[in-house]
Amino acid sequence: MSSVIVIGGGKVGSHLASLLIEGSHQVALVESDESRADVISRRFGDGTVIVGSGTEATVLERAGIRGCDVVAAVTGADETNLVVCSLARFEFAVPRIIARIVDPVNAWMYQEDMGVDVALNQADLLAHLAAEEMSLGEMTTLLKLRKGQYAVVEEKIDPDSVVVGRHYGEVEWPSGCRIVAVIRKGELIPITSEVVLAPADEVLALSHSGSVAELAGLLGAATD
Repeated sequence: MSSVIVIGGGKVGSHLASLLIEGSHQVALVESDESRADVISRRFGDGTVIVGSGTEATVLERAGIRGCDVVAAVTGADETNLVVCSLARFEFAVPRIIARIVDPVNAWMYQEDMGVDVALNQADLLAHLAAEEMSLGEMTTLLKLRKGQYAVVEEKIDPDSVVVGRHYGEVEWPSGCRIVAVIRKGELIPITSEVVLAPADEVLALSHSGSVAELAGLLGAATD
């Protein structure tokens, strides 16, 4: 069981707190708006909600930040989330810090030197997922790792791709790429050498940034 402090009691923060409580984690939720905090307190019970600003060290101490395992800064303001992250890391040495990016324009600020371990770009992720559903043959980046050096990517196999009808083990995949799974008609299919690739299969892969273009070429329409 982990001890988690959630900063921000909006829809994201309160839902996150609910999921964590259901998972038997010890949760404290910090909310600056007294009326909202009162509503959340009635939902979760006494002792869960701390009224105050997550940008104030004294409020974080009341929430139990000394010795907590994770801080999740998920307010609706980037400036607040970044201040929370810096305080949590450099003032209280919290081991794991997760932050919500509100405006994708500000994503560049969510770096390790601001105390951020994981930055969740909600708007960017939803936009990419929506775009992915509109067409075949366009690769979607689901998650970037190691400062963008690696990425978890997804692409639907074009009906004219050179891999269609071939066994997974027959395809010469890029050296910097590892296929994780295939989703076919909503079913997750573990990758083995005997899996036959079909049009519109959703291929999930972990790829080095230098191999993404080559992987896209394999899964896209064949060119003369």
